[in-house]
Amino acid sequence: MRIPFLSPRPARVAVVRLQGVIGAAGRGAPGLSDAVLAPVLTRAFAKGKPQAVALAINSPGGSPVQSSLIAARVRRLADKHDLPVHAFVEDVAASGGYWLATAADHIWADDSSVLGSIGVISAGFGFQDLIARWGIERRVHTAGRSKSTLDPFRPEKPEDVARLHAILEPIHAAFKAQVTARRGHRLAADTDLFTGEFWAGQRAVELGLADGIAHLEPKMRALYGDDLRFLRYGLRQPWFRRIGLSADAVVDAAQDRAAWSRFGIGG
Repeated sequence: MRIPFLSPRPARVAVVRLQGVIGAAGRGAPGLSDAVLAPVLTRAFAKGKPQAVALAINSPGGSPVQSSLIAARVRRLADKHDLPVHAFVEDVAASGGYWLATAADHIWADDSSVLGSIGVISAGFGFQDLIARWGIERRVHTAGRSKSTLDPFRPEKPEDVARLHAILEPIHAAFKAQVTARRGHRLAADTDLFTGEFWAGQRAVELGLADGIAHLEPKMRALYGDDLRFLRYGLRQPWFRRIGLSADAVVDAAQDRAAWSRFGIGG
């Protein structure tokens, strides 16, 4: 006969879903940002006395600052509550998405997951020939000679490009430092992993970017018992955004698709 209050409680694992493009919240969209995720992560680590936290990651990246803030928050909470953290990559953990994955103690992926893209990108368009063809004159007046840096309606200047690289390089260095600090002894020594290249599941494991091929529920049950209970946390969007009833939702969807398409995956 089983007496409920004398029976051991099944182990619990908190599951936090981190899906989407990473960026500061704006235009009513929650975004995958530190400010929005802070209460979600706090509850996941503290509520229900979990034995571990699993991050279900599906992100093509985004803001390096928000990536850094979220990953740092995960580490602070993990240290505070003395809990192991496992990251499970779904379709993509690339660029900032991989930055989030490195906050975990262990990274797991599917055979078809895409991981990596450890680099920084700044992209835009140049329209100076187009407006000239239509007889449009660009008029810009500034107080401060660098205020119109990288103006897309003017020819690109070498000094502007140099100034941009002076910003991109330290951001890339910070990204590399994060990956090295969290995964250094596991990374392949004979391959440059910081070129912005990305790899599929098993190759990512061979390069040390992930620890193995595994899916969240069976892996967690193998580690913590078959009767494991999952406590799930994530972000919720307003109903009108979920069904696309706003101009912002349309813009966000287009931007998201552009970010996902770089890895051959539609958002």
